[in-house]
Amino acid sequence: MEQRPPSERGWGSPPERIPLSALNHHLYCARRAYLIHREGVFVDNEHTVLGNLAHGAVDTPGFEHRAGWELLRALPIFSDILGLSGKADLVEVRRDSASGGILEARPVEYKKGPARRWINDQVQLCAQALCLEEMLGLHIEGGLVFHAASARRTEVVFDETLRVLTQGTLEALRVTLAEPVAPAAVLKPQCDGCSLRGVCLPEAAGLRRVRLFEPREYA
Repeated sequence: MEQRPPSERGWGSPPERIPLSALNHHLYCARRAYLIHREGVFVDNEHTVLGNLAHGAVDTPGFEHRAGWELLRALPIFSDILGLSGKADLVEVRRDSASGGILEARPVEYKKGPARRWINDQVQLCAQALCLEEMLGLHIEGGLVFHAASARRTEVVFDETLRVLTQGTLEALRVTLAEPVAPAAVLKPQCDGCSLRGVCLPEAAGLRRVRLFEPREYA
């Protein structure tokens, strides 16, 4: 098990600026988000390693041009208003040919597997868009999730419903990270493949406590 070093804020305190990835973790499992972002616990497994490999093409900062788009890789982004920070895998922008100013932008999030039934990827992508809107002064209509397993892109529209869900998730995440203890473990479908399963031990949550030494009555 890897214990990540404490940040300058120290152990046991919620982060002042929340990492973008924490929203994804929180929607997937609030307990996982707490263990990673409050207690600094992280464990790799085959899924996290494959995910890192899928990000290999966009983890090195740089840019290139394709079909009228400028592709910005590993772009640091933030929002002072929301208290978020992180890195966008890829941001595609169109610039004004005369002034060079950005006319349009869309974030692209890389994922190793196919589209999933949970909405955590869409919320993470929307949070990136909210950061970019603040940084660039633009309204961003939508973005893309690139699935490495199928080499296909899923389009995500940043409508009002998704924006409200994203901001609500951020508020719930802040409440969770401010708690002195992690949320209780619950065995659920998300536990399959979770790298923290051996730390979280969700199977133990439903076990009946056994008192080894019952008090006896003596005559």
